[in-house]
Amino acid sequence: MTAFSNFISTLEQQGIIRRSEITLTPAKVWQIEPKEWGNCARLARDAGWRWSAGWGEDLGDTLRINSLIEMSGDYLLLRAEVPSQAPELPSQTPYFLAADRSERHTRDMLGICFLEHPDERRWTRHQGWGEDEHPLRKVFPLPGNPPEQTPPDKDYPFVKAQGASVYEIPVGPVHAGIIEPGHFRFQAVGETVLNLEERLGYVHKGIEKLAEGRDPEGLARLAARISGDTTVGHAWAACLAMERATGIEIPERGAYLRAIMAERERIVNHLGDMGAICNDVGFAFAHYQFGRLREEWLRDNRNLFGHRLLMDLLVPGGVAMDLDPKAIDTLDTALNRLGRELDELLAILDRNTTLGDRLYTTGILTSKTATTLGCLGYVGRSSGQSFDVRREAPYPPYDQLKVKVPSEDLGDVGSRFWIRYKEIRVAMRLLRVLLGRLPAGATRADFPVPAEGAEGLGIVEGWRGEIVTYVRFGEDGHIDRFFPRDPSWLNWSALERIVLENIVPDFPVCNKSVNGSYSGVDL
Repeated sequence: MTAFSNFISTLEQQGIIRRSEITLTPAKVWQIEPKEWGNCARLARDAGWRWSAGWGEDLGDTLRINSLIEMSGDYLLLRAEVPSQAPELPSQTPYFLAADRSERHTRDMLGICFLEHPDERRWTRHQGWGEDEHPLRKVFPLPGNPPEQTPPDKDYPFVKAQGASVYEIPVGPVHAGIIEPGHFRFQAVGETVLNLEERLGYVHKGIEKLAEGRDPEGLARLAARISGDTTVGHAWAACLAMERATGIEIPERGAYLRAIMAERERIVNHLGDMGAICNDVGFAFAHYQFGRLREEWLRDNRNLFGHRLLMDLLVPGGVAMDLDPKAIDTLDTALNRLGRELDELLAILDRNTTLGDRLYTTGILTSKTATTLGCLGYVGRSSGQSFDVRREAPYPPYDQLKVKVPSEDLGDVGSRFWIRYKEIRVAMRLLRVLLGRLPAGATRADFPVPAEGAEGLGIVEGWRGEIVTYVRFGEDGHIDRFFPRDPSWLNWSALERIVLENIVPDFPVCNKSVNGSYSGVDL
């Protein structure tokens, strides 16, 4: 009997779980008694499952809570329903720390009380609406009910540290550069960081509410704007969820073109991050060189695909573009040029002992902590985690490819730097295979009108890691519920652990080595 079967058998014997008639590929769906919601999480943790995503839905008289867990590429979608009036159920956070901010977001947006949650502070609201208002309830209007002037957000109870030598450093939410708002509150003694607490969600774009009533193409455009550096990843997850909801398969050429764009997005962002990490320790030369390489690829994107960030090229049913033989030759030439330049540049970096002094042993994230927090992508893989959706739960065309997943075990900034380089090399090899095997034929299939109530789950490997998207359709084929989970929901928490016992001047490079998306979690 498999670990999956053992776990389900245990839950069934205890009367905690019952099989649902619904299957949301790649997840099997099971219904949980609300009172057993926390106990189910405890058993899942003890059995070695990983918490992946959580969200809620307003079904009218009831609210539905969803929790997605994964083990060895098998996904389980756990569901419970509670009354809309005074809804409550046990928290899963005591057993899965990864559920912390997701449950707080669900509480703010839907008014669900998670009993025994270790942190009762608001996460998403930030004075934007009243204590008893919940924007994802269907009765809440899209424009909201904003006050004439939103009160200042000045009373958030940050954790305090006491002691004659302890001092606080507030950073943000408004930063010196052009990055999005986020607040970091340090307690330190001398230069040593004792504690870091993050507060995000200052913009709150209303993505989930804006999605309601959109048609499929409109949702794909919205998804592409969740986080501007992950336009392909989020658009692909949204399109895949909608396609699974309607039961269609896109043309093989369309799937290959999606993968080509996704791997290019991965390379572009890793190049930018590697340069930024070097810049944060004063190595400007490497910053310039990585920035130049990134810019060359962005210009190729514009010339060959029509947009530097590949915006709005993924559509329900496939892609809205194609590549001719000349473009394929250009892309292949660019791969060869990048390979040569990286060989030369990385040799220079590898010999730079000053760079190594700043990156190695700085900002260590242990494998145990990475597992506890559910870290994804390069953050997890730098600390011994090797999960990759493309390999563990492959979707077309990765189900036809062999995806190598590099990993490191030191968990420091240096590991997070080099894992990016290794992922670039893997992406380059995949691109050569994809370009060489690119099949002929159509790039897009007709997208049917979805049935009311049709649901879909899209799980893809974005450049930051696993992206999870849930879609449910309402009347006339329009969206009734949309939830996108960026990998940053799980990776941001790692930064609070990484900087402990490091010096304050190393915070910027620790932060950049994680590079969580503010926008990706500020729905």
